[in-house]
Amino acid sequence: MAQYTRASGFVGVITLQNPPVNALSAVVRQAIVDTVKIALSDPKVKSVVICGQNGNFCGGADIKEFGGEMTGPPLIPIIHAIEAANKPMVAAIEGNALGGGLELALGCHYRIAHSKARLGLPEVTLGLLPAAGGSQRLPRLIGVPDALDLITTGRIVTAAEALRLGIVEQVTEHNTVDAAVKFALSVAGQPLDARRISTFPCPRPPDSDALFEEAMRKVRGSARGAMAPVACVQAVRAAATLPYERGMEREKELMATLFTSGQARALQYVFFAQRAVGRWSMPSGAGWDTSKPRPVNKAAVIGLGTMGRGITVALAQTGLSVVAVETQEKQLMEAKQAVTSMLERGAKRRGAAPALDRISYSRNIQAVADVDLVIEAVFEDMALKLEVFRQLSAFCKPGTLLCTNTSALDVDELARGTPNPELVVGMHFFAPAHVMKLLEVVYGKRSSPQAVATAMQLGKKMGKASVAVGNCRGFVGNRMLRLYVEQAFFLLEEGATPELVDGALEEFGFPMGVFRMSDLSGLDVGWRTRKAAGQAQPGEASGQSARIRNGSRYSPIGDLVCEQGRFGQKTGRGWYQYDKPGSRVARSDPWLHSFLEQYRARHGLVARSIDRQEVLERCLYALVNEGFRILEDGIAAGPEDIDVIYVFGYGWPGHRGGPMFYASTVGLPKVLERLEHYHQAHPDVPDLQPCGLLRRLVASGSPPVHRWREVIKKLHSQL
Repeated sequence: MAQYTRASGFVGVITLQNPPVNALSAVVRQAIVDTVKIALSDPKVKSVVICGQNGNFCGGADIKEFGGEMTGPPLIPIIHAIEAANKPMVAAIEGNALGGGLELALGCHYRIAHSKARLGLPEVTLGLLPAAGGSQRLPRLIGVPDALDLITTGRIVTAAEALRLGIVEQVTEHNTVDAAVKFALSVAGQPLDARRISTFPCPRPPDSDALFEEAMRKVRGSARGAMAPVACVQAVRAAATLPYERGMEREKELMATLFTSGQARALQYVFFAQRAVGRWSMPSGAGWDTSKPRPVNKAAVIGLGTMGRGITVALAQTGLSVVAVETQEKQLMEAKQAVTSMLERGAKRRGAAPALDRISYSRNIQAVADVDLVIEAVFEDMALKLEVFRQLSAFCKPGTLLCTNTSALDVDELARGTPNPELVVGMHFFAPAHVMKLLEVVYGKRSSPQAVATAMQLGKKMGKASVAVGNCRGFVGNRMLRLYVEQAFFLLEEGATPELVDGALEEFGFPMGVFRMSDLSGLDVGWRTRKAAGQAQPGEASGQSARIRNGSRYSPIGDLVCEQGRFGQKTGRGWYQYDKPGSRVARSDPWLHSFLEQYRARHGLVARSIDRQEVLERCLYALVNEGFRILEDGIAAGPEDIDVIYVFGYGWPGHRGGPMFYASTVGLPKVLERLEHYHQAHPDVPDLQPCGLLRRLVASGSPPVHRWREVIKKLHSQL
């Protein structure tokens, strides 16, 4: 819908009406055609303002229409008609002008934005490009370098940045429609030839060939196999090198290739999966629609190591008052400095004032007395965490939520150490916590639905993709990761190198393979966990028993590398070598290669040739198989939960849709067949045995991923 009214006697006002974001559905597009016609034919109307209802201009295309038959008038001729109008057309931008919404605004002759508005062309994040003239108009308006940045990344800008770039003419703190009406009156009757962006020559930098080559190199590197960012560069190049009409044809051709691609389907699945995880439920039946979150105005963070600092920054940037507690004086001073500089950098990027005054620091845990919620982020040690929870139970006011940032420890055990276990939930952030988008909210057996709802709501306020999961060792992400890493170790034993394994995974689309990631995060982290679990044993025994734990195959390679003091980048040596400790550039290490040869010889292992396909199948299918077990155990409610966790927390390439979606695109019968093959070849690795749920899905005819929940529900009801 779109409503047509008149303001100040001479200005036609067209208001888009399609809650919640005024998406450009077929009905809305038709209404724009009709109301523009009325406004242009009304002799009293001298100028026209286009705005959106409820403080939101337009969130872009209606993504729900992507799968079906296109009905209603197409957007491009509508934008052309607005641009060709003989009366000034002014876009009054409040809230969001995204994708097709911004393209609509670029068809107007002027754009006025509210200071809190956000503008951008995020189509690339859905595997597409701006295909209603955005790739052709934006470079003509703001120049090629800035247009390339916005279009290839999908970055959304503030009104202040939009003004600086030249996307909008004016920013107002007041009522945007009033400001736009006033502006529209002031330009009434003025010639419009110089206002139609499609007629602008595209400013070409003198070294434009080199610029596009560099942009393409950069994009190919960061896109890791995604097609859309590459197509975006090609579309902007068309704007810079072709007349507008030919550029529009090129935009259309490129969009046609992307629109039907598997990558666009995967990225759009991720888009909807992010919404699906917000509709969480617990095994008790309680969920998002029946549980009311508590208000949280003041929070505390206990422990100001790397994680605690990031969590403090994330909370302060959300607008909460934060009490940051660290008992060690030296650590407290360092943390204060680090938090301040993180907040200042973030504020500079967003063009806002840093939220320094929202944080108070203390060495005394009693400072938590009046907070609504506490997040514990101390060292990953159960005894230490239990002691912290005991103290929190004594000092916090009644009803304070107690959250733990543990990445794998038992939330139920922590809850049992408190008088109110229903107030305890896990809030597992990912480093760096103020940047990484994922938050695993872990409910224990006794966690109340209200506690889960409060943690989920807080995560949403922080801009996180929050996923509610059950309690088990490693929850969802780390539980699956263990199998992926284990297979990588086994592949080294059998003849692979870190370079081969990482190369295959990076070519698949991960930003880093297993071993480069391990060098970055520190080999000692996993070693400490394995020692605590009684798996890593000092010194090297030879023979079969050295490679068996609890009756299953185990690889001590990682433990032996750690015993050499090789912890990765921080020591300058790990799976790779580095020029100096702290350096980021990984180089092949002859020492490691000869160590692997000696290791194999000592254990009577004969190296064989391993190809990239086997690396992918062993690592990824082991990960996927554990994902099916997690669904079978009810730890995650559906495949979307797992996929959101992996895309936003573990670097899984979005254009492959997450591990469970990927399994469905490969074909579940093929995944099952390959797991059976590898389990036969490695009977001492029980984790390769295909999960019962996978077998059941294949027996049910391999339904599409959005139908898996029905099979899971049936399975759980039978259990």
